[in-house]
Amino acid sequence: MNHPSGWRKATAGLAVAERHAQVGERVAVPKAQAFVAVKRVGAHIGLKAGDMLLLDTLGAFTQGQDWEEGQRPIVWASNAYLMEQTGFSLSALKRHARRLAEIGVIAFKDSPNGKRWGRRDADGHIIEAYGFDLSPLSARVEEFEQLQVELQAERELCQRLKRQITVARRMIRARIEAASHAALRGPWEHLSGLFEELLDRLPRRNTASEALEQLLAWFRELQERVEATYLKAVRADAIVENTVGTIEKTQEMDPREVNSEPHILITTQLNPVTCNRSETEQAAGVVPNAPPEEQVDRELEDWVAETRKKRGAALDLPTVMQACPEFASWARNMGGYLKDWGDLHRVAGQLRPMIGVSEHAWNLAQDRLGPQIATAALVLTFDKHCAGEVASPGGYLRGIVQKAGAGELHLERSFYGRLSGQAA
Repeated sequence: MNHPSGWRKATAGLAVAERHAQVGERVAVPKAQAFVAVKRVGAHIGLKAGDMLLLDTLGAFTQGQDWEEGQRPIVWASNAYLMEQTGFSLSALKRHARRLAEIGVIAFKDSPNGKRWGRRDADGHIIEAYGFDLSPLSARVEEFEQLQVELQAERELCQRLKRQITVARRMIRARIEAASHAALRGPWEHLSGLFEELLDRLPRRNTASEALEQLLAWFRELQERVEATYLKAVRADAIVENTVGTIEKTQEMDPREVNSEPHILITTQLNPVTCNRSETEQAAGVVPNAPPEEQVDRELEDWVAETRKKRGAALDLPTVMQACPEFASWARNMGGYLKDWGDLHRVAGQLRPMIGVSEHAWNLAQDRLGPQIATAALVLTFDKHCAGEVASPGGYLRGIVQKAGAGELHLERSFYGRLSGQAA
């Protein structure tokens, strides 16, 4: 029934609210459960802060028995009292009450003369009352709780998509910058333009998962193009260098001189070149003056031996690569076939900037953990970040270092756990 003052007119929303109230009268829902449910989804269903303040104020007038089956939690507080409790003006009070009803959170139960009043029996049960009816909350608890589950899943999905977009962005930027520094040939200006266009499309506020999925697909498509262009340019550059080197060497050769000695490949990688026994003995005699690469390699070998002695079996390269497929894909694109920990250490250092791990954090990890454990830790960090499991790669790597310092690091469990998850 409409209020005589005319400030409340019958609408479809008010009719729906009354139907909710009738349903709510037939169910028993604890008051606390009802209010928790509506507060968790309030913003999503259109409730503002003032609406929630008024709803809380009305709820404070109800008693536990008002929410039992067959009862209606009706509040008959006067406008003057509600204005005093909320600080609203009369017009603001009416506006917030109207929105609560139109959204279907409360209903209006009007007396014949338009006044609010009510009375309870000796047990405190409402016998008759007119005013604000909170029964719709009881009717909609299950709806609100289900909506909360869906909203939470949507938020988690959006967070995961945003992390994956961030990874793709960093990798694209790193590739383009690497190509620029190396002066590689290719359509880098065009690719940079496409990258900037995608950056302009990044959401400035909350965005639905569908839009983020589309944006991620665009970034990944561009990432594949940039990656393919980069690898093609690197191979082409290598072919040119090899060709020029061969021509220069041919021009310098004396055709009358024949070299029958076997060719020895000199490399600056972490792994030493295979040599004969005498060469090994000579190298052993100059350990103090060994180049940094050989010292690092010996440290890797010592770590492997020590770890195997302690645990019987250390993490092996195939296990690490199989447990971290995203890193493995990037590593093989960067360095081709990885035959040992030295190759993995080198590629890990090259991929480090792509996930935003600072050089300081990387150096600290190597200093505290040793080259091999630090490499395995960075591989794990890289793969988890790509999978959206780690939002701050630098922080995650520092956490590993801290665990190691406290004697609580069990890195092999993380790798075997990821393998178990893949099998499942």
